[in-house]
Amino acid sequence: MHQIKVVRNILLGIENLLLHKLRSLLTTLGIVFGVGSVVAMLSVGEGASKEALEQIRKLGSNNIIISSIKSIDEEAASTTHSHMSIYGLTYEDHRRVAETFRTIRQAAPVKLMRKEGRLGERSLELRIVGTTAVWFELVRRPVMAGRVLLASDDKGSLPVAVLTEFGARRLLAGEGTIGQKLRIGSDYFEVVGIVKSESGQAGNIQIPDQEIDVYIPISVAQAYFGDINTRRTAGTRERELVELHQMIVAVETIEDVEPTAGGIEHMLGRFHKKKDYLVSVPLALLRQAEATKRTFNIVLGSIAGISLLVGGIGIMNIMLASVTERTREIGIRRAIGAKRRQIIGQFLIETVVLSIIGGLIGIGLGVIVPSLITFFSGMATVITLASIVLPLVISGGVGIVFGLYPAVRAAKVDPIVALRHE
Repeated sequence: MHQIKVVRNILLGIENLLLHKLRSLLTTLGIVFGVGSVVAMLSVGEGASKEALEQIRKLGSNNIIISSIKSIDEEAASTTHSHMSIYGLTYEDHRRVAETFRTIRQAAPVKLMRKEGRLGERSLELRIVGTTAVWFELVRRPVMAGRVLLASDDKGSLPVAVLTEFGARRLLAGEGTIGQKLRIGSDYFEVVGIVKSESGQAGNIQIPDQEIDVYIPISVAQAYFGDINTRRTAGTRERELVELHQMIVAVETIEDVEPTAGGIEHMLGRFHKKKDYLVSVPLALLRQAEATKRTFNIVLGSIAGISLLVGGIGIMNIMLASVTERTREIGIRRAIGAKRRQIIGQFLIETVVLSIIGGLIGIGLGVIVPSLITFFSGMATVITLASIVLPLVISGGVGIVFGLYPAVRAAKVDPIVALRHE
């Protein structure tokens, strides 16, 4: 019986709203744009945050990345023509880090340089990544053909190479993939595998791999290309001696990541007179990004919530006008036995119906806008269940809060006075 009354009151509320279609439509616009902006803003914020978080996760939550950097003194000295920069991580640093910390599961040394790769008539500037088989365990990428580097390749100093998909398409187009002889500089390497690579930056940490990478055993990189790299730019020649450009360290548990990173930083400080290294912790960056995402969503939601507040004030204004217009109707209902709570319920139902209808239209608008943003700008947007349910609940709440005062005011109308009202 009670449910029948509620349904009847809802239908009556819709009927009363339809008597003034244009006014009802204009009243809902504040809610429509408020809900639409909440959904759209949360979707854009979620898309941007998700992309950044995915990039960070690709670095590995259990990994620590140590990179060679030029110290301030070295940067200043490198401007002279005869100077050779000597900085960064060493092979001894890799051995110390791998052997000192019990929390470290694996450590991959990385040596980087740029050389031209050539296969027949095709050529491409490649980034040579001298490393070990451990690299492919710490930076997991799908193997598209052949295999990755093995421990035996490094131990036997075999001239083998693993290309990225991008490099393979550019250099091996129209040719068989595995077994080709790729010329790097003046040396030849056998292509033994192709992997899919990622590229980009996560926070202030460069993702370890790039599209133009070619992976070779680190023993071969050291023997064939040495530790001195010469770069010629704008008529000047810059020489650098760097043994290792990077180390990627995997820690046993997430709880040990930050303490181990602090221990590595302290140990390197003892053996390096200058600050020529950088210890990056993707886990710390991930936590920071997640905290930033929460703050970002709160700020966006608050800004969009102001539109809902304005919409709620509009609803209150219209309902107060409606109470004045329907004073005689209220007097008749009270005269035939309607209780104050029934009058309050009737006006509240009308307000909530108005808010919910506006909320539903706003959700439709909020879903369309992110799709258009993605289509025209290519920016990733993510519509979550929370970004739809939350604004709808808020719009219903706005209807109750801002409809309560007009409903109470309607219930307090004196029936005798109301019946005399013209």
